[in-house]
Amino acid sequence: MTGEGEEERQRGGGGEEGTLRKEGTPPANDPSLPGNPGVRGESSEVAGRAAGKQGSIVVCPRQRGNPVLKFIRNVPWEFGEVKADYVLGQTTVALYLSLRYHCLHPDYVHQRLGNLGKDFALRILLVQVDTKNPHDFLKDLARICILADCTLILTWSFEETARYLETYKMYENKPADMLKEKVEQDYISKVTDYLTTVKSVNRTDCITLISTFKTLADIVESPSDQISLCPGLGPHKARRLQATFQEPFLRNRGSEEERREGK
Repeated sequence: MTGEGEEERQRGGGGEEGTLRKEGTPPANDPSLPGNPGVRGESSEVAGRAAGKQGSIVVCPRQRGNPVLKFIRNVPWEFGEVKADYVLGQTTVALYLSLRYHCLHPDYVHQRLGNLGKDFALRILLVQVDTKNPHDFLKDLARICILADCTLILTWSFEETARYLETYKMYENKPADMLKEKVEQDYISKVTDYLTTVKSVNRTDCITLISTFKTLADIVESPSDQISLCPGLGPHKARRLQATFQEPFLRNRGSEEERREGK
């Protein structure tokens, strides 16, 4: 394999759209070149010591030249000697893979995942879909990720890939509650949150029901024909609401098995 092919192989196809430099030639964005102001990341020696540093994405030098880097603008990043392509936190890392590159080198992803090991709780495979008819290749990658206990994320542009990297880094120390829908604690909000779990019932329907029947107990005890008279409800939604109200909280496993046997 030539020097050009080896370098592209190290980046996982990240620099396909740029001109590949020959082995031994410094990259165009090398801050040591005269007149070059340098890149946002520090030298690999400095970043290597800061691989666990909070607040920065640590980027493997093999990603140098990947257009994704120029779109990482909302969080700092720096180069460091790490096994993964991107270290996003103490327990989170990501590998970048161009689907076009995977089609040409299907063994590459196995090698990278094998080298990564099980040192991180969350291992992400960021796959940029840059080829036509990707479905068969994506099925293969999905199977690989399941077997390797790795999270598969698909992107369709360098900018979208960068947004995922930024988001993972920004939410590194955020609690899971940040991602949950916040429900107000007043009575109307709680009733609305409950009723909207019924298919096709929206928030406007909930306000109509509460203004008409006043309490959830009155809504539950009202017959479906009376509920259907409310504006915007109709018989279809009324039947669904009544069916939900009459369902048991716990399924009867015995009766369910009997029904299956009867079939």
